[in-house]
Amino acid sequence: MDITIHTSYLPHQDPDASLAFYRDVLGFEVRNDVGSGTMRWIVVGPPNQPDTSILLAPPAADPGITDDERRTITEMMAKGTFGWILLATKDLDSTFEQVQASDAEVVQEPVDQPYGVRDCAFRDPAGNMIRIQEVS
Repeated sequence: MDITIHTSYLPHQDPDASLAFYRDVLGFEVRNDVGSGTMRWIVVGPPNQPDTSILLAPPAADPGITDDERRTITEMMAKGTFGWILLATKDLDSTFEQVQASDAEVVQEPVDQPYGVRDCAFRDPAGNMIRIQEVS
């Protein structure tokens, strides 16, 4: 079996703010941007990984989601507990400084974790947890 990760999903509430964060702060390239207003689907990804993307999409656009589920999603996004992603960099301290300079919400400064990784954490404009690990 030959399976790869192609696209992961993160919700957005303000597509322009999310686009600015992933493009201008993290340096991802925009691969697709369709729709209008808050009903936009934006695909971004690291320039050096053309086969791996993140889909930024409206969280409750699925017609199968109930009003109660939409409220729950909205509440979870506000708390920052709905979506998250784990990224990696070779220079965590420099990456942290660059992201912090953008006024992104810092959740955790770089730290050596007891489970063997050094990482930091931010929230994107939609409240999604963005953890960044240092890799060699």
